[in-house]
Amino acid sequence: MTEKYSQEFFQDILITLHENIRDLQGRKVYANAEERDYLTGRLFSYREMLEIIKDSARRFGYDPAEMGL
Repeated sequence: MTEKYSQEFFQDILITLHENIRDLQGRKVYANAEERDYLTGRLFSYREMLEIIKDSARRFGYDPAEMGL
């Protein structure tokens, strides 16, 4: 696997995570109380995933900000 391929793959995952977070935040504005609880849980999961990736980046010596985190 080439480095460029790996970077593109990783960036696609990050873009998808960020898009999903934005979508859930938008849906949460118009949701009823039960839906808001569900969306809040999903948002927590996505944010937790980003934090895991940030932590891994730091352990590998990468700057999370440069990676779009």
